[in-house]
Amino acid sequence: MNKLQLPPLSLYVHIPWCVRKCPYCDFNSHQVAAGAHQVAAGAHQVAAGAHQVAGSTPRVNGELPEAEYVAQLKRDLHSQLSWVQGRRLVSIFFGGGTPSLFSPAAIGAVLEAAEREVGFTDGIEITLEANPGTFEQEKFAGYRAAGINRLSIGVQSFDPQQLHNLGRIHTGDEAAEALGMARRAGFDNINLDLMHGLPKQTGEQALADLRRAVALAPEHISWYQLTIEPNTAFYSAPPPTPGSARIAAMQAGGREYLAGQGYGRYEVSAYSRPGLAARHNLNYWTFGDYLGIGAGAHGKVTLPGERKLVRSRRTRGPRDYLALPEETDGGLAPPRAETIARDELPLEFLMNALRLVDGVPRETFPAYTGLSPAVLEQRWPGLRAMELVLPLESRVAASDFGFDYLDEILQRFLGAC
Repeated sequence: MNKLQLPPLSLYVHIPWCVRKCPYCDFNSHQVAAGAHQVAAGAHQVAAGAHQVAGSTPRVNGELPEAEYVAQLKRDLHSQLSWVQGRRLVSIFFGGGTPSLFSPAAIGAVLEAAEREVGFTDGIEITLEANPGTFEQEKFAGYRAAGINRLSIGVQSFDPQQLHNLGRIHTGDEAAEALGMARRAGFDNINLDLMHGLPKQTGEQALADLRRAVALAPEHISWYQLTIEPNTAFYSAPPPTPGSARIAAMQAGGREYLAGQGYGRYEVSAYSRPGLAARHNLNYWTFGDYLGIGAGAHGKVTLPGERKLVRSRRTRGPRDYLALPEETDGGLAPPRAETIARDELPLEFLMNALRLVDGVPRETFPAYTGLSPAVLEQRWPGLRAMELVLPLESRVAASDFGFDYLDEILQRFLGAC
C-alpha cells in the first residue's frame, strides 16, 4: 500500500428519538411516548454566553432520558479520542431521529465536550436537524446561542396531502414559519429537505414544492427521491408512486428550475448557493474521517501507523446504548470496529466520490486509501469507452451521462484489488 494520509475529521452525533415514526423512514429512530417532546417550562432558556445555558441539563417530562443520554454521548466521545490523532473537528452534525427534541442545554453540553476533548477548526460547521413543528421553532434561538450555526429543516413537502401520506406532523405554513423563525434567531445557513417521487405526485406538484422552497431563500436544498426501503411501513404496504419515466422527467424539470434560481447541483441530491455546500457531507463524500457517537452511530477512521482504515459502530437500541458500562478512565469501551478490507477500498471510495458532480482530485485516491492509482486506471478505459466517466487525468469523476448510471460504474470495482 502507498503511504496513508490523515484526512479531515468530522463528528456525527445520533439522537434516536422522534415524535412519530414516518412510514418511509429506515433510520435508527424510535418513537417517544405522547408528551415526551414537551420540554419543561424554561428548559430552553439560554444565558448570554454562547455555551452557557440557564439551569442544569433537564429531563423531558421524565420520558426522554436527555441527561442520561448526553452523559453517555460524552463517554462515547472520550472512548474514541485515540482516533483523533491530533486533528480538530471541521464539522459536527446532529442527526436522528429528531435532534430538536433535545433542549439547547443538552446540545450545548455535547458541543462543550467536543470542543474541550477534540477542539474545533476555525469556521467549523455545526448542523442540527430540526422538524418544523411549533415546539421546535421556539428553541431555535437557544440552539444558535449554544453553538449551532447551520440548521437542516425536514420539510419533505408543502402539500397537505403529501404531508399526510408521509406521516409528517407539521403543515406547509409551519414549515415556512420555521425558516422565518430561524432567520430571526440569527441563522444564515439553512438547508431544507424535500422529497419527490411521492405517492401519485405529478411533475407540476413536485415543481410547486420547489417553488415554495426557493421563495423562502434557503442557502441549501436537499431534494431527493422517495425510495421504499426494507423494514419500513411503506415496504409492507407500498404506496402508488410515479413510474420511472415520470420521475426522470420530474427530476430533469426540477434540476433545470433550481439551476435557474441560482442553486447549483454539486451532489446527487444536493443543491446550494455558491460556496454554501454542506461541508459535513462533503467530508463524507471526499472520503474524510468521522467519529460517530450515539445509539447506532457509525464512524470511519484512518490509522496510518497501522496502515489501515476502520469502520466503527455502536449498538442500535437506545436502552442497550444507555446500558453500556463506564470504563475506569471515564469513557466507554471502544465501539465495535472492523478493518475495511483492501479489496473493498476502491468501491468504498468511489461510492462516495462519484456522488459529487465534480468528483474528487485524482491524488485523493492514493492519499486516503493507500492504494496505487493503477487500481482505477486498469478499469477506467472500459468505462471511458462507455462514456460513463471523465478522463482520469486530474479528477476521479463520472461524466454527465454516467452520473445517472453510478451503479453501473461501481459494479466494475467489486473486489477491485
